Amino acid sequence: MYLFGSLLLGLACLTEALSTTIPSPHARATSRSPGCGSAPTITSGVKSLTVNGKQRQFTIRVPQNYQKDTTYKVIIGLHWVGGTMDQVAGGGTTGEPWAYYGMQKMANESAILVAPQGLNNGWANAGGEDIQFIDAINKYIDSGLCVDQVQRFSMGFSYGGAMTYAIACARAKDFRAVVVIAGGQLSGCSGGNDPVAYFGIHGISDGTLNVAGGRSMRDRFVRNNGCASMAGAPEPRAGSRTHITTAATGCKAGYPVVWAAHDGGHGPAPADAPVPSSDDGLRTWMPAAVWAFYTQPQLAMF
Repeated sequence: MYLFGSLLLGLACLTEALSTTIPSPHARATSRSPGCGSAPTITSGVKSLTVNGKQRQFTIRVPQNYQKDTTYKVIIGLHWVGGTMDQVAGGGTTGEPWAYYGMQKMANESAILVAPQGLNNGWANAGGEDIQFIDAINKYIDSGLCVDQVQRFSMGFSYGGAMTYAIACARAKDFRAVVVIAGGQLSGCSGGNDPVAYFGIHGISDGTLNVAGGRSMRDRFVRNNGCASMAGAPEPRAGSRTHITTAATGCKAGYPVVWAAHDGGHGPAPADAPVPSSDDGLRTWMPAAVWAFYTQPQLAMF
């Protein structure tokens, strides 16, 4: 279903990127992007941008029923080490049900979907260059399509989860929520003091990026969001083939933190028994859980 390439080898060779403070270019006075009300200048497909002298690419999917006066969510899906934007956008061998980590199906033409391509198929974010790439993508989309600028989301698996975490740290004011699936601190954390709605998903038997690291990443936003400690949050026992989802208590209004631990390893599509595989893009519970997180009423508060 997924082409991980040299996932284990690649992650073993990674070192945590140095954190350099990168100021956000956005000073938002309205939630409607400049592209609202005008004929769209962006169509679905592969796009190229030059960022810091390097040509960068991403795939975008514009809703088929796009309306110029309707504000749309933007959901960015980031690939794993050795992965590609095409695998995220196309859903790999699983196809459309898994496209954009299942968000294409869940959104049902209500969101603009984006799959960026990392340099060397990864997200080292050296000197903050991948954060700047995300900034450039957002600026490009805002100018050509009608975006609800307070409904911008990022998600990713493994290295893509690490990059999503870096976005949460550096661009919490530009993104409404993030979903980190089996991530690690591999892409840096510039800033990291602002609240953002956070959903962490991790396998208790992950032998690549262990669950303790996932808990630590989660806990940064437990603190930032003013939540009560999640230390000791319930997790499934090994061999149970189940998952347990826990919402933090006491969080600032509009800034939830949710933790889903599952009895599985390092995979993007956790599935409970009786599904034969613990990682199954067709029968995973993950997309529905993520969509419910993105669309909960408190995330529409701002």
